[in-house]
Amino acid sequence: MNPNIPISDRKRVVIVGAGFGGLTLARHLARRSEFQVVLVNKYNYHEFQPLYYQVATAGLEANSILFPLRAALGDNPNVHIRVTGMNGVRPADKAIDTDIGPITYDYLVLAMGADTNFFGQQAFIDRALPMKSVQEAIALRNRLLQNFEEALSVETDDELTGLMDVVVVGGGPTGVELCGTLAELRKTVLPRDYPELDFKGMDIHLIESGGELLGPMSVEAQKHSLEYLQELGVHVRLKTRVKDFDGRTVSMNDGTTIRTNNLIWAAGVRANTPAGLPAETVGRAGRLIVNRFNQVQGFTDIFAVGDLALMAEGDKWPDGHPQVAQPAIQQGQLLSKNLTLLTRGGQPVPFTYKDLGSMATIGRGLAVVDLSFIKFNGFFAWLTWLFVHLMAILGVKNRLLIFINWMWNYLTYNQSLRLIIKPKLPKAPLDVPKERLNDSVEVAKTPAI
Repeated sequence: MNPNIPISDRKRVVIVGAGFGGLTLARHLARRSEFQVVLVNKYNYHEFQPLYYQVATAGLEANSILFPLRAALGDNPNVHIRVTGMNGVRPADKAIDTDIGPITYDYLVLAMGADTNFFGQQAFIDRALPMKSVQEAIALRNRLLQNFEEALSVETDDELTGLMDVVVVGGGPTGVELCGTLAELRKTVLPRDYPELDFKGMDIHLIESGGELLGPMSVEAQKHSLEYLQELGVHVRLKTRVKDFDGRTVSMNDGTTIRTNNLIWAAGVRANTPAGLPAETVGRAGRLIVNRFNQVQGFTDIFAVGDLALMAEGDKWPDGHPQVAQPAIQQGQLLSKNLTLLTRGGQPVPFTYKDLGSMATIGRGLAVVDLSFIKFNGFFAWLTWLFVHLMAILGVKNRLLIFINWMWNYLTYNQSLRLIIKPKLPKAPLDVPKERLNDSVEVAKTPAI
């Protein structure tokens, strides 16, 4: 295969990853005539990651938090999108290797984000349920709903407990929001769907190794989030570390165990580090060490933004910025200006993170918000959370769909998306022509495009 990207006298900027940072950069560069933009991504859409948990709990349709890349970037002839995976970087050749062949660059921007970090624990890799992609969110929804269907037919209390009880590991925003939503479902929706089951016996556990929930947020937010979850009936265990999971029992470091078939992992992330870069460029949790211009250490033509970038900034951010949307968006915006300055012989501007605050929703009408000038919680915080996330979604249609879903859920206590939809796979793999196999062996010898 061949990427088939036309030769141009413009500077070619290859962006790998269409998350918040990569897509922001691509949209800004698309307006500048001096660049040819090549966006490489595994999927043909952008994902709004903060709302994965609502897909997993049947609150939103998956397509509500997805937006097609070609619609986001328009029909600009200087923008070329290739839906493929990247296998590595060859800095000496100024090229990346992809599943469809090599692509050369003048400037390379790595924005592949992060994936679930299981901290090398094979038991969790094999059996825990992650939620770092829309596919994983849908798989989690299918798993939870299928459990309730199977719970109607079990013969022992042990089997019933294993199917209905849930353990969530990680007390960050994802874990807190997921537990709050599950608790609301247990109280309002699930008893109507499954009147034969007693949901008073469904236990939701949140396990956090630290001494508080929502670690980066204020003490007030941490306190209120714990109180809200406890009021909803979530069993919160702080200063507790999960040690093992055999698919039926979760074991803790204090010797206690919890019977469940469902361990949801929200305990951390690790950057999607590309192959081919020197080991000294890789820092903590796989993030690439960059300077204040987002240049990867030791390179002037390779950049990293967002979750993948480890940028130390003064005393406030000595270990890098938080791996959330705002740093990625702001870095993408500034990098578009800096690349323009570099092509014109100017001096780039160093990045300074503007912390706009953080927030988390715990349940219906319950949220915590930390802004630079005020901290608040409760119903108004929940409305603030709804508005901020609604405005951040790409596309008017997506915003309208999400708003309708949220209002319907709020007024009726009824999420209508509780569907178990699984892919139907072919009985046998499709035959791959021998010449295709030969081509893939020779891909390293193919000249870069």
